[in-house]
Amino acid sequence: MQTTLFSPVSLGSLTLPNRIALAPMTRARSSQPGNVPTALMAEYYAQRASAGLIVTEATQISSQGQGYSFTPGIHSPEQIAGWRLVTEAVHRAAGRIMLQLWHVGRMSHESFHEDGRPVAPSALSPDAKVWVVDPETGVGTMVDSPVPRALETDEIAGIVEDYRKAAANAIAAGFDGVELHGANGYLIDQFLRRSSNQRHDRYGGPAENRIRFLVEVAEGVAAEIGAARVGIRLSPYITQRNMEDDEIIPTILKAAHEIDRIGLAYIHLVEADWDDAPDIPEDFRRDLRAAYSGRIIVAGRYGREKAEAILTAGLADIVAFGRSFIANPDLPRRLKEGLSLATFDGTKLFGGSADGYSTYPALEDAA
Repeated sequence: MQTTLFSPVSLGSLTLPNRIALAPMTRARSSQPGNVPTALMAEYYAQRASAGLIVTEATQISSQGQGYSFTPGIHSPEQIAGWRLVTEAVHRAAGRIMLQLWHVGRMSHESFHEDGRPVAPSALSPDAKVWVVDPETGVGTMVDSPVPRALETDEIAGIVEDYRKAAANAIAAGFDGVELHGANGYLIDQFLRRSSNQRHDRYGGPAENRIRFLVEVAEGVAAEIGAARVGIRLSPYITQRNMEDDEIIPTILKAAHEIDRIGLAYIHLVEADWDDAPDIPEDFRRDLRAAYSGRIIVAGRYGREKAEAILTAGLADIVAFGRSFIANPDLPRRLKEGLSLATFDGTKLFGGSADGYSTYPALEDAA
């Protein structure tokens, strides 16, 4: 039978009715103080439950892991209770939902840290900006990240433990599993790259050492909740945020062998989504298939035709959609029936109210 976007597929312990995923996207709608998920967030995710899989916005595993204003956490009782509202709403709508676990590392701001210093493998600037709300005006804007402080080796085990606890909290909140955010210049990705990791101990130097943090996190989380309920997101060809590294491709492939050994359910491959971004070579896709035997999810400016092509070629099993799923809560139906797609309003991406969040109508509501 030909594989299409609308074919069912197994994913770890889950069976998905289609191969369309809601990609994780920061929306910054948690309640304050405390970064607590809300009923509005439950409504937003439940509207999109016709996806084969929902992967939530990135969610910090600890207060240290925060890098943007109003992003939710999964490390307090209030946050667990808030996320339970979300999972119950999605499950009532017959959906499946994974929580993306996040530690931003150096991609942060002094206002989120008591000592004003984000942490990272090395004290190197990301030369990047994060979204921070001014407490006096309530207005959010992109601001520069400071130079972080380098983690001491004996601190790293504590962060691995934070990932394990966050995974346990996610299951307590009703999630079907978790996705480790190992992409886009955040902490796991920082350890993978020489450009941001200049350690000379067990976590730096050769690729075998630089994948160690990823492996320890994956092993810890898999031991806690079962490898079949764990995926990981990786972004080998994204070089923003001072992440360019001529060794990253062989490093990612080494990591993929370890991910396969641990038995994680999927690798979620992030492809750059701006106009002049580099394409992922087919050779890399085939090398990844050879290194890793689980499911592969891809994300990055896919429409139906492009999505069907990569599935037919056997280079991916599931395709995640971002912007188009924001503006089209019934995206699977629209793609299947060839219906028109609404466009999203980028000015309402971060923070704010229901407007530009849960107010995009499904087709039957738009009539």
